[in-house]
Amino acid sequence: MFYSNKFKFLAVLLLTGACTEMTTTQGSGEAGFITNLPESVVAMAAPNQNLQAVRIMPEDGCYWYKYVGPVETTYLPLRTTDGRPICTPRTS
Repeated sequence: MFYSNKFKFLAVLLLTGACTEMTTTQGSGEAGFITNLPESVVAMAAPNQNLQAVRIMPEDGCYWYKYVGPVETTYLPLRTTDGRPICTPRTS
């Protein structure tokens, strides 16, 4: 039964991953951020991650968030509470 619920949740995540809106940043040339992050991604994301500046990296299809640290600003993979990266389904 545990696996059944897990697969249902994964199916919902995969279906909502295609429903994200993107907005581009002006003048910076970098890819845009997702303006409406799917509820399933928000629910899975561990706390203390910037959900206001998230994008999907084309290299791996995973969600990455903008981390502004004391020394540098970089992108880090958006992770679940148990440390797994949150990704969209791969298409072939």
